[in-house]
Order: sequence, then structure tokens, then C-alpha cells
Amino acid sequence: MQAYYRRATAYAAILKPKDAVKDFKTCVKIDPSNKDAKLKLVECEKIVRQLAFFAAIEVGEEPSAAEGLDVDSMVVEAAYDGVRLEGKMTQEFIDDMMERFKNGKTIHKKYVYQIILAVKKLVYDEPTMVEVDIPEGVELTVCGDTHGQYFDLMELFRLNGTPSDKHWYLFNGDFVDRGSWSTEIALLLYANKWLRPKCFFINRGNHETDDMNRVYGFEGECKAKYNERVFKLFSESFSALPLATLVGKKYFVLHGGLFSDDNVTLDDIRKLDRHKQRQPGQSGLMMEMLWTDPQTEPGRGPSKRGVGMQFGPDVTKRFCEKNGLEAVIRSHEVRMAGYEEEHDGKCITGKLSSSSP
Repeated sequence: MQAYYRRATAYAAILKPKDAVKDFKTCVKIDPSNKDAKLKLVECEKIVRQLAFFAAIEVGEEPSAAEGLDVDSMVVEAAYDGVRLEGKMTQEFIDDMMERFKNGKTIHKKYVYQIILAVKKLVYDEPTMVEVDIPEGVELTVCGDTHGQYFDLMELFRLNGTPSDKHWYLFNGDFVDRGSWSTEIALLLYANKWLRPKCFFINRGNHETDDMNRVYGFEGECKAKYNERVFKLFSESFSALPLATLVGKKYFVLHGGLFSDDNVTLDDIRKLDRHKQRQPGQSGLMMEMLWTDPQTEPGRGPSKRGVGMQFGPDVTKRFCEKNGLEAVIRSHEVRMAGYEEEHDGKCITGKLSSSSP
């Protein structure tokens, strides 16, 4: 009974409701008085019905949430006590926004729309794999999952320095969900991207996806602090984010990890049209880039997450040699020291927040 229940809960957590339904039904059959199993069975059956309904009515891409949104005509009330945004992002606005967020305030909805729409266009026009060379005298910091932990991010900036023309940042996915300040982090990262588009970079993570946002909190947070349209605009912007960044032609940075096929090259990633596939699904290059993990054993193995797979040091070595790389830099997993070098130094895992596995 307990084994079926644990497996059903795991299936539900990794967004496999059909499999969860089977195990919860077995639990209820074994113990008809188990109220918790009954409740979870009903919830999973509801999700399965919703998915079937959406699949049945899907006739094409739905219109953008920006359709009919007249941002220019929106009025910022005289009582608004923050810095005004006059058409383009400024450092003054970012500094004021950071303080507002620290004090539990939000920014005006007009500014939220402006930020998301501006950055959606910026990242949409970037390639699937952004290629960056670091000029002399410039430092680049790669930062893993922040997961809605705003004050962790503030501490990082305090210790490491805020974004500037001489201090570039690359945020490697999973900046939303789980924590209570996901909208604040997303807006702050986007504002910095808007201000310094060639000095500030954002990769997509497995939590910048609709399914994860529904389950792990970002959708609900957007609706509570702003409205449903804000979430939909964020969702559209997430699907436009690049999937990887190549730094100095030697360091391949992506959220998850490597591939189930040794023949995948950087050119395959360059050619990947992420705009045709908004969500990663259960297979393919996009899914593997967002979900896979390293393992200590050679070869490949099943994923502990139930999605993707795990890859060994030999896989990493072959990929680096084939593509002329020094190392793969990824996030997606907790490391107690904040980061860890694995696979003979060719796979580096770094993650800011420890709030999720």
C-alpha cells in the first residue's frame, strides 16, 4: 500500500497524472477508508480530464496575452510613490524597484507589462544558444537556481557585486517557483536584461514552463500579486528564452545537462528552433537540456526525477572533445558548497537556492 502511494505521489510531482491515477486507484482498492488517497485520486483524475479536454479543443496557437493590451494609455496614479519609468529602463528605476521589493511593495502594473513585453522581444530575437565573448576587464558570474528566494539574490549581489557594464551576469534558469518572491526576481532579472541586453543573460530552466508553474506556485503568485494576464505574458516570455549560452567558445552553459545521443553537437543546438515548441515535453533536445543530470558511473542511466536521464563522465568527456569545450556548466541540483566540479572538472554544477531538488 505505502509503496503504491509513494510512487503515485512521485508521478503526480513529475506531472504524470495518468500514472498517478493508476497507483492511487490501487491504494483505494487496498484500503477503501484511506481518505487522503481518495482525495488525491480525485485531483489527479480531474487533471487527466482537463488535459484530455485541452488536447481535444486545440486547433492552433492561441493569441498572445498582449493582444488588445494598450500599455501606453495606462495611467500611473499620482499616489504611486516609486520612480517612474518613462519609455526605457534606467538604473534609477532598478535601484528603486529593489528597495520596493525588499519592503514588500510591488511596482505598478503598467511597468510590469512594459518590462515583460520589452524583454520578451529581446530574448525572442536571441539565438537558441547565445554565444558570448568576455572582453578584457569584464567579469562574468553564472548563477544557478534562485527559485523565488529574493533575499538570497540580494545577498549574492551584496557579496559579489550588482550587474554593471564591467560585471556581467548569466542566470541559468529556475528563477521562479517554490519561493514566495518569484515575481520580484523575474521582474528584477528582466529589468537588468532590458537595461544591459549585451551584458546580462538568462537561460531557460525546467521551471520556466507552464506545467511546473501551475504546480509549484508561480502562476498563483502572479495572479495574487498582479493578474492572470501577467502570468500569461511571463509564460510567453519564458518560451522565448534561450536554452544555452556558449561562453568564450569554451564553456557550454545550460540548465540541465547533456544528451541521450553522443552525436548531438553545438551545431544541432544552434539549429534548434525553440519557437516552434513552446514547452519541452517528455522527450527531445529541449527536454534533455532542461532536465538531465550527471552521474558518477560511466554511460547513461535512468533519471531519479522520472524525466530525462543521467549521463556519466565519459559522456561529458566525449561531448567536450567533440565540440572543443573546456567544460559544461549547469545548475538544476543542490550542491552543499554552492557549486561542485565533477567528471574530472569537465562538469560544473552551481545553484544559489537550496529550496528544491
